[in-house]
Amino acid sequence: MGFLSFRGGVHPPHFKEATARLKVEKAKEPQIVTIPLQQHIGAPCEPIVKVGDKVKVGQKIGEATGFVSVPVHSSVSGEVKQVTRLLTPTGETTCVVIESDGLNTVHENVVPKGDIGSLSGKEILDIIKEAGIVGMGGAAFPTHVKLSPPPEKKIETVILNGAECEPYLTADHRLMLENPGDIVYGLKAMMKVLNVSKAYIGIEDNKPDAIENMKKAVEKEKGIEVVGLHTKYPQGAEKQLIYACTKKEVPSGGLPMDVGVVVNNVGTAAAIATAIKTGMPLIERIATITGKGVKEPKNLLVKIGTSFKEIIEQCGGYNGNPGKIIMGGPMMGLAQYTDEIPVVKGTSGILVLTPEEARLPEPKPCIRCGKCVEICPAFLQPLYISAYALQNMHETAEKYNALDCIECGSCSFICPSKRPLLQSIRVSKREIIAKKRKTK
Repeated sequence: MGFLSFRGGVHPPHFKEATARLKVEKAKEPQIVTIPLQQHIGAPCEPIVKVGDKVKVGQKIGEATGFVSVPVHSSVSGEVKQVTRLLTPTGETTCVVIESDGLNTVHENVVPKGDIGSLSGKEILDIIKEAGIVGMGGAAFPTHVKLSPPPEKKIETVILNGAECEPYLTADHRLMLENPGDIVYGLKAMMKVLNVSKAYIGIEDNKPDAIENMKKAVEKEKGIEVVGLHTKYPQGAEKQLIYACTKKEVPSGGLPMDVGVVVNNVGTAAAIATAIKTGMPLIERIATITGKGVKEPKNLLVKIGTSFKEIIEQCGGYNGNPGKIIMGGPMMGLAQYTDEIPVVKGTSGILVLTPEEARLPEPKPCIRCGKCVEICPAFLQPLYISAYALQNMHETAEKYNALDCIECGSCSFICPSKRPLLQSIRVSKREIIAKKRKTK
């Protein structure tokens, strides 16, 4: 098998050894869940329950308020104790706090929806939307939106991201080993929605067991191909994955649909299969809890709304004082200043670093070595965009295509002067986007 790749990228240490061979365990039932009504890109949900209401597993508790939005469901049965604004991994938002009754009574609406052979594409799309399914790789973009391209955008290919190129994380790896059937089922459902006959599943070559397992799972399927990818970061980024699998380049400022491709995560495909086969919406996910700062790294199936603190305690607790807690991986994850926050749909992992690992080096002046330009997978000039961002010259940064930055962090990783390249570019992107919105 020839392994495919893209231009640029970096090779950070994998740090996956601690959990790569550990089977997924079901986390202990939480007594209290805090379920945010915005766990996705787009408009937040409106609460449709109030304090004192009794709810069941899989019951809708938040209604989507726009097209780019998805409903939110209860992960436990019990009583609503609060509907209030609380801190979440991505900021403060309205949350529904539920005290579990320990019974896990399933809501009456949670019933099998049929089979993809008998369901129409429109019916499958409605099931995906009502199940609250979002991108499970961490971005949490509503899946039904991705599967609803404009009529003029003809989709020819679906790509499933099984690369899991982010260091430390092994949730997708374990899913491909333990539940390949649901991944393929969900992929076939997406293919039917989009009316396409060709699909790829891209997996990095540091997961040879997953490649072989998924190959076996698709050997009788028409039009689905497992593609081995060189292990390189950010191999799992949409545009880079598309190029590696199809040699198509998404244009500057464009989207995957502009080259006839839709990309989703393997975890998303499995969630779609669950929603169709059982009727259960997205109320739990696999997360990797790892790092030298935690005593017993694990892959856990965790209910949405469970606190980080509770999950870490199930992994033996902290190994000394934590230096940093990150939701996701070290390259694109979000650092947290407290563990009193809930697991959300985008929580692919909880990484706990020691104080020594978390200590950032003092940045030095740029030496114009050009390494950030050489490795940038988006073909940008990070040193210039960053320099203009630091001078609040955001219009000039935009001329250097700052908005094309995929925020992978490769430039910051490779920089010998340890410049805050990603952080400054990210600030500039936010300023440019905010200005565009004001203009509109």
